[in-house]
Amino acid sequence: MKDTQTSAKSTPQSKRRSTGFTDEERGAMKDRVKEVKAAADKADGESDVLAKIAEMPAPDRAIAKRLHAIVKASGPALSPRTWYGMPAYAKDGKVVCFFQSGRKFKTRYATLGFSDQAHLDEGTMWPTSFALTKLTADDEARIGALVKKAVS
Repeated sequence: MKDTQTSAKSTPQSKRRSTGFTDEERGAMKDRVKEVKAAADKADGESDVLAKIAEMPAPDRAIAKRLHAIVKASGPALSPRTWYGMPAYAKDGKVVCFFQSGRKFKTRYATLGFSDQAHLDEGTMWPTSFALTKLTADDEARIGALVKKAVS
């Protein structure tokens, strides 16, 4: 008795469900490829970070500008660079923290995230990202302390 399975190649395109990446995710991956290629040519990524911040819509741009200043002051060992098309800050070539515009992925808030390179370990569970809708003086102080701890 013959098996009647058909291969995926013979399935009409209209019957397949796409579970692929969104346009925004594909754009971020393309940005990342450009960043890797450009890294060989550039030692200083600050101009790229500032350009990406300037492209952001007003609410996220204001937060990103302020975060950039906080990270530079609190983590002088960190080097600005872009990561998946967003501002990021690296130590020894590895991203420690990053900012993600809420508008880029159509979310209701921006995100400040920390990678596994950040030394934020606190017991057996700790936060690695924070939602941001605006920055208060208390928020800025907390972020500065987190960045200092992350690079320690």
